[in-house]
Amino acid sequence: MTYIYELEGWPHFRWSSEQLAVRLAAVRHKQGRLIGRMERLGFNLRAEAALQILTEEVVKSSEIEGEILDRDQVRSSIARRLGMDIGALAPADRHVEGVVEMMLDATARYSEGLTAERLFSWHAALFPTGRSGMSKIVVGAWRTEQSGPMQVVSGPIGREHVHYEAPAAGQLENEMQAFLEWFESGGTTDPVLKAAVAHLWFVTIHPFEDGNGRIARAIADLALARSENSGQRFYSMSAQIRKERNAYYDILENTQKGELDITPWLQWFLDCLDRAFDGAEAILANVLDKARFWELHSGSSFNDRQRLVINRLLDGFEGKLTSSKWARLAKVSQATAARDIEELIERDILQKDSAGGRSTSYSLVVPQRENK
Repeated sequence: MTYIYELEGWPHFRWSSEQLAVRLAAVRHKQGRLIGRMERLGFNLRAEAALQILTEEVVKSSEIEGEILDRDQVRSSIARRLGMDIGALAPADRHVEGVVEMMLDATARYSEGLTAERLFSWHAALFPTGRSGMSKIVVGAWRTEQSGPMQVVSGPIGREHVHYEAPAAGQLENEMQAFLEWFESGGTTDPVLKAAVAHLWFVTIHPFEDGNGRIARAIADLALARSENSGQRFYSMSAQIRKERNAYYDILENTQKGELDITPWLQWFLDCLDRAFDGAEAILANVLDKARFWELHSGSSFNDRQRLVINRLLDGFEGKLTSSKWARLAKVSQATAARDIEELIERDILQKDSAGGRSTSYSLVVPQRENK
């Protein structure tokens, strides 16, 4: 099997500008419209939208690799670093803090140069214990020959399928030097296309023992932030990739086993980014719904427990809200939870769901959106 980095001419990628022109123009137009809409929001709504987007980005980028992070911890960590008041903050473990630190460094400090040392700091933040799962790994440095061939493998032991094998460790210094010089160079490549090329190039080199996918997506986010000249994120590419994970891995494998013409990868990346913008519209609608709800009830009084749970419902509560879940979220007794709920039902803020069963569930009475 010959991989793309073994071809004569590597790493001089080619693509058809004609085949990409319509897609790129459409994506750039939608990107501009989304950024414009977000910029017209008030400061508080814009900050709330950015918080939701960054939470999605961190959670979904880890999910792509099969790692599930606690969403409340991620949200709290981001809010704390952004200086946002979101009420009670959930304590975040050091692993969550590290992932958040990397993502915010990549986006908020987008104008700063990408260097080997900066990548090493990201990698160390991802693996604060020096381990990936139960395995000890080299942290904050390129992988070494001692770790053996870097392969992407699936299937049971004894019947593994090798999807990809990265360049040998001895090549990494030269490979990464070429990548970093290109990334920080000027040139005529559109910044959005540069994000796509950077993502592919980095993950093909696979310079670390673990965390390469997450760091590749952070590099792409940095490049996209440069394309907008803004450190505020209003859409999540990782959330969309998570929805299309199988297609993502398929196009990566085909490209890494293909030719230096990477037009199909760039087409897929642009299409995925286009759909990420659509996902951002849904988050924007949620933020506006939340603002509309609190504006409608601005003259009403709520205790801290009620505000906490209502905000959780407005942020997209997973599953059904029951009195037991209310008690756990608010850290109160079942009796107190029942009183809180009953009071909100009497005020037409909560309603009982129609489905019966052993556990009664409740949902918010949400004001209708205005059609524009």
